[in-house]
Amino acid sequence: MFITKKHISRRTVLKGVGGVALGLPLLDAMVPAATALANTAAKPRTRLGFFYFPHGAVMERWTPAQTGRDFALSEILAPLAPYQDQLTVISNLGNKPAESRAVHALVPATWLSCVHPKESITPDMAVTVDQMAAQHIGQDTPYPSLETATAQGQGVGSACERGFGCTYSGTLSFSTPSTPLPIESNPRQLYLRLFGQGDSPAERQFVSHQTASLLDMIAGETGALKQQLGPADRATLDDYLTSVREIERRVHNAAQGDVAKLKLPEVPGATSDNFDEHLNLMFDLIALAYQGNLTRVQSFMIAPEVSEQTYGWIGVPDAFHALSHHGNDPAKKARLAKIQRYHTDVFAKFVGKLKAMPDGDGSMLDHSILLYGSNMSNSNAHNQYPLPTAILGHGCGTVRGGQHINFAQRTPLANVHLSILQRAGVPVTSVGDSTGAIAEI
Repeated sequence: MFITKKHISRRTVLKGVGGVALGLPLLDAMVPAATALANTAAKPRTRLGFFYFPHGAVMERWTPAQTGRDFALSEILAPLAPYQDQLTVISNLGNKPAESRAVHALVPATWLSCVHPKESITPDMAVTVDQMAAQHIGQDTPYPSLETATAQGQGVGSACERGFGCTYSGTLSFSTPSTPLPIESNPRQLYLRLFGQGDSPAERQFVSHQTASLLDMIAGETGALKQQLGPADRATLDDYLTSVREIERRVHNAAQGDVAKLKLPEVPGATSDNFDEHLNLMFDLIALAYQGNLTRVQSFMIAPEVSEQTYGWIGVPDAFHALSHHGNDPAKKARLAKIQRYHTDVFAKFVGKLKAMPDGDGSMLDHSILLYGSNMSNSNAHNQYPLPTAILGHGCGTVRGGQHINFAQRTPLANVHLSILQRAGVPVTSVGDSTGAIAEI
């Protein structure tokens, strides 16, 4: 690490005309000379991510056969093999507060609350764990938390329920017991929110029509900053700006397509006719949000409950939700597992980007705790036990990784949430129906 006597603030942003601003990754120049990294404002901070997939998992193809540290990855988890040393699989978890007749209507929001809502059209549940974290570790970032998805709201009408409405199926996050947080599923709008000057139509139109690129708008400041940096920092900054430029190109191309020019009804389960491109692009934006220190807490709904998305590009033409009601047919279960492995494959690419992303004295993955799982087990039975649950990352050295923890009896999912929050430095003693933190993590 090249350390200078003069250092720039960790909160430094590059500003351009029209009020646009771009956050920066952690640079050596943000560390004062002769000062231990842990004692500076640039010390590694834990990032939290909550990545949800609907319709559970084919559990016999998810759960590793061995426990402990020497375990072979299952079919669905196999894409995470390069990061097995930072993978923790936890089996025999349940979420009793999520159990109800209104399965699809409740499982998204109760995944991070582990509290059963009161039966009412008016929201009444509990603060979710991502928002607990945002209050404690996210307040000094531009976005204390980000809530994203690949589709707005519900897949189809059955994701709502007359006793609870649609409140709990359209988001993973509640900032108060009565305040569900909206999700952003449009990659262009998320990009402009992160790197543009606001959400208003006038501002978005300015960015879209008055300039071809955010990076062009801050070129002057970028050049001046590079003059202050050492070779390693210049390389880090160039890598980051290259990633931003590539995202710009992809968002621009998507916006210019014929479909983008038409006013079309929402496709059930997706907002794009190219779900693979959409999903990968959202993950890339999430990675950039971490790298630019725009947020430390994110939640992402890979697909909505009752999604009717089809996966023809991987050889599965069936609608996702319909296939999840497999009736124990071996062929249907195999196709369903193929979808679930695909989701893990895209997630693994994202994990790989974090692994390759420098962050202080380690990588972004070293300093993250990422929860990957579902609030449903067997989609055909609509049950909440045992839940597919995995953790990626070392959490700044607080998470061991490289193990499969298999509890002998039903353990509350809330114990995992409590453990994650405590490892991230959030001062909580309970979450939902938790009975205690998991020391083995």
